[in-house]
Amino acid sequence: MKDKEGQAEASGATCLPEVSFSTFILSLNASALVHLGILEDPGTGQKAKNLALGKQTIDILALLEEKTRGNLTDEEDGLLKNLLYDLRLVYVREKG
Repeated sequence: MKDKEGQAEASGATCLPEVSFSTFILSLNASALVHLGILEDPGTGQKAKNLALGKQTIDILALLEEKTRGNLTDEEDGLLKNLLYDLRLVYVREKG
């Protein structure tokens, strides 16, 4: 009998990290950095700016911060605040 890892390997599926609040917001952070032209788009391998999409992703993270206030661990709260601070700085720099 195969375990979950064996099933993933047999089906050719990629092993992905466990979904948690932290991995979710880190994923949104990476998306924002792609849209802001800081990271390469994994699909194309190219850097391209789309400031509107970058701002929208930052706004989504800000919405999550607002809606989850008081329900996060100290680590999750700190991570979200730091990501938002850094992304906002990058956005202002790239926009200017």
